Amino acid sequence: MKKIFGLMLVLVMTATIFAGCAKEEPVVEETPEVTEEITEETTEEMTEEEVDAVSTASIVTEGDALVAALSADGFWLAATLNDIVLEEDLVVEGEFTNRDEIARKIGLYTQDADRNVLERFTLTAPSMIVRSENFRLQGGTFVGDVYVEANGFHLVDNTIEGNLYFASQEYMDSRVEDETGVVTGVVEVK
Repeated sequence: MKKIFGLMLVLVMTATIFAGCAKEEPVVEETPEVTEEITEETTEEMTEEEVDAVSTASIVTEGDALVAALSADGFWLAATLNDIVLEEDLVVEGEFTNRDEIARKIGLYTQDADRNVLERFTLTAPSMIVRSENFRLQGGTFVGDVYVEANGFHLVDNTIEGNLYFASQEYMDSRVEDETGVVTGVVEVK
């Protein structure tokens, strides 16, 4: 447990150092596939060829890095470490895989090695436009309207403080129901 915490602390500190030295490029950290426990041995065994945008995660603390992580050139998973406010719409697009299945996810929370949620965060934007299939909005709160333009939308342990619109009945019918997801506004085809 201490090794994992220490590793995460080193990653965050490294990101902070790079953020201070970077010109205007957003800092995006790559981590091993999140389906495995991250240990010192895991990071030492990884080669550059094993890390790719299809199966790696992006841990972000700034809006620009989040936008980049969820773009078509981003990562299958974006995880935040704090609240983030965006002035423009957030567009989630591109096809990514996790465990050889099409998947995309944003995690607005942190967790321990046993996957217990430690902190939840709020992401605020005028709207989120989802164009990635099997997108999972998990943990925390999204403040704004969500427009779904893809199959398999999944709301897990998250509150949308706004409306949830689907571009077609097909997209709405393909959503994965989860009783832990809450929408304060309307849920409809628009």
